[in-house]
Amino acid sequence: MIITYRNPKNFHDTIDVHFDIPQNEFTNRWKQELKNLLQHNYHLEKNYCFMGFVENNPRNIDFLCEEINQSIAQVNKFNVTNKWQDAGLQSYHIDDHFDKDAVMYSEDLPIGDGGDDGANYHNTLGCRMKHDAMNRLHRYFEDLQGEAWGLSSYYKVADYDTKYAIRQLNDLCHELESYLLSYRKSKFQPEWCQPSQITTWLQAPRKYLKPQDFDLFYENNYDRECGGVYLHWAQVGKTHIEVFRDEDGADVDDVVCSTINALKFYTGEFDINWAKDITNDISPWHKKEQQEFYKWLTHNGFDVNDKTLALGFIKIGQCDLQKSFGTTDPQLIWKQLSNHLDIYKIQIDDVSNTFDYVWSQPNFKDIQIEVMKPGYNFSSRNDVNLQL
Repeated sequence: MIITYRNPKNFHDTIDVHFDIPQNEFTNRWKQELKNLLQHNYHLEKNYCFMGFVENNPRNIDFLCEEINQSIAQVNKFNVTNKWQDAGLQSYHIDDHFDKDAVMYSEDLPIGDGGDDGANYHNTLGCRMKHDAMNRLHRYFEDLQGEAWGLSSYYKVADYDTKYAIRQLNDLCHELESYLLSYRKSKFQPEWCQPSQITTWLQAPRKYLKPQDFDLFYENNYDRECGGVYLHWAQVGKTHIEVFRDEDGADVDDVVCSTINALKFYTGEFDINWAKDITNDISPWHKKEQQEFYKWLTHNGFDVNDKTLALGFIKIGQCDLQKSFGTTDPQLIWKQLSNHLDIYKIQIDDVSNTFDYVWSQPNFKDIQIEVMKPGYNFSSRNDVNLQL
C-alpha cells in the first residue's frame, strides 16, 4: 500500500509513504473492503484524520473549540424549533462553552510528569486536559446520537445540519483530546507526543467480525509500533481501556458501563500510529498498565477470557519507515509529515484513488452533508437500529 501525502499549502509538494500488508485471511478481507472504498469513490474524511500533530497544525486548541461551539450552537438552534418536543422528546439545550481555559489547565502552572495521582500530579497541572469538560462533551454526543445499533430519537428527528453537528461533537471531542495530550507532552517530553492518523470514509460499509477474527486482538494486544497500521474502531462508544484511563481505574457505574462498546464490525478503514513504539517488550510501564487494566476488568465484572470483548488492536500492516522517510526516528518522521497533513492518493495492489479536496475549503461542510444525505434519510426512519 502506498499513501501519497501532500502539503495543503502547496499541492505540488508530496511524499509517498510505503506500507507492507501481510497476506492472511483477515487482511485479504480487509483489503477487499478498502478496494471497494477506493473503487466506488467514497468520501475520505479529511477533517477527522490527523490526531496529535502539534507542529504546523492549524487545527489547534482554539480552532477545535470554536468548531465545537458552532456545533453546540446548531443543536441549540434546532432545539428552539420545537421539533424534538413535537415528537414527544424533552428539550435538549446545551448550556456550555468551550475554550482553552475550559479544556486545559493554564500553561503558567508547573508542567511535568508528576505521576498519575497524588500530590505530584496536582503539583504539575500545567497543560493537563480537564477530563470533566471532555466527558461532558462526549455525553452530549451520546445523548443526541445514541449507539450505531440503537440511534437516539433526537438524531432521527434532527435535520441535516443538526445531524452533522451532532456527529461533529464526537469527532471534535476525540481530536481535541489527542491534540491536548500531545500539546502537553511537547512542553516537557516532546519525544512522547502521540501523533496518529485515522483514515475513514463517510458511510463506509460495515461487516460483522467473524468469530476467528477476535483472536487477532489478543495476538497484538494493546501494543503500538511507529508506522503500524491497525484496524479502525468503526463504531460509536468508548473502548474498555479508554474508560479505564478516563476513570483513572475507579469502579464504573451503570451509566459509564453503557458507554463501553466491544468492537463488532470491520471496514476497509484503518489507523496509523506515528508515535514511538509502546510494547510490552520494551515499555515496562505499558506492561504494568495492562496488568492493572485486566485486574480492573475482573473487578468490574468483565470476563477477561471473553474474546468478543475485543481487548486490543488488530494490526494490519507496517510502514517501511526507512524507505519512506530515510529514517526510523519518529521525531524526524513527524517533521516530514507535519508539512504534509493531507492525504492525496491511496493505492493498494492495482487499485487507487485520489482525493483532490481539503477540509479547509469553504464548501467542505456542504460537500460532506450532501454525501451523508442518504444515510441521514435512512437514519430518520423509526425502525432503524443500525446506522449504515
